[in-house]
Amino acid sequence: MSIPTKQSASTRKAKRRPVPSWVKAAAAVAAAAVLLLAVFMLARWLRTLPAVESFLLQYPGHTELPETAPTGLPGWLGWQHFLNAFFMVLIIRTGWQVRTTARPKAYWTRNNKGLVRTKNPPKKISLDLWLHQSLDALWVINGIVFIVLLVATGQWMRIVPTGWDVLPNALSTALQYASFNWPTENGWVNYNSLQVLAYFATVFIAAPLAIITGLRMSGAWPQNAQKLNRLYPVEVARAVHVPVMVYFVLFIITHVALVLLTGAQRNLNHMYASRDDASWVGFWIFIGSLAVLAAAWFLSRPLFLRPIASLMGKVSR
Repeated sequence: MSIPTKQSASTRKAKRRPVPSWVKAAAAVAAAAVLLLAVFMLARWLRTLPAVESFLLQYPGHTELPETAPTGLPGWLGWQHFLNAFFMVLIIRTGWQVRTTARPKAYWTRNNKGLVRTKNPPKKISLDLWLHQSLDALWVINGIVFIVLLVATGQWMRIVPTGWDVLPNALSTALQYASFNWPTENGWVNYNSLQVLAYFATVFIAAPLAIITGLRMSGAWPQNAQKLNRLYPVEVARAVHVPVMVYFVLFIITHVALVLLTGAQRNLNHMYASRDDASWVGFWIFIGSLAVLAAAWFLSRPLFLRPIASLMGKVSR
């Protein structure tokens, strides 16, 4: 007669059912809601303190711009805003596909002729990675145009901090947002200090980091440069690239939420129609841009990508 033995801890652990993804998502949403409620209540309590109210009066949430700073938003900034949003959303999507897809449905190999020629034969990459890198290149070109226009028109003064008082003013703005007693502002003339820091970090820190780390992980990086590769290991690039992507996701969500919650009609006119009024022009341009983005999202699949990718290389399974 055999005596039953106790199951080991590893066996019991192996028999546990995996937690469904919807349960994890619900738990994350619940945790975020609790955290936001705690931040809100803390901010409301802080605003009852005389010292905090004195701080808010001293630092209302924005700094004065230089006298030569332009007023208003030019037309080129509207289409630049659309192109940046268009490329970034698709780059994030394709980047996530590259990271999570185990068996790509199609592959692409570059034609080793024309302007780009290499001694070694081109490597075969997934069609998702081809689209990701193609969007990266277009985004970088668009970014160069954006920086040139930003400097040429003086618009850089609106998103580059010009004094240290931007820090306490940004803290003041964050406290006002968190307490839901939002600051009075006019983005047509001057962004609040929290916006200035966020836009500066996005344009001049996060974007270059995304480019530098993405380039290190791409096939364009020289593989035989041993000294350079030791100074800049690919593991470092991978460790930075994903957090930068997460930053962009959080920035986009927060940016869109505040645009819609702090006067959507006027904000959309500023961003898309280059006008400071209460018309619906900017709103309808915004809706049109969402339609274009949705169409691009739907069309970015192998069935529609193969003919385009075939113009620049060989597509295979």
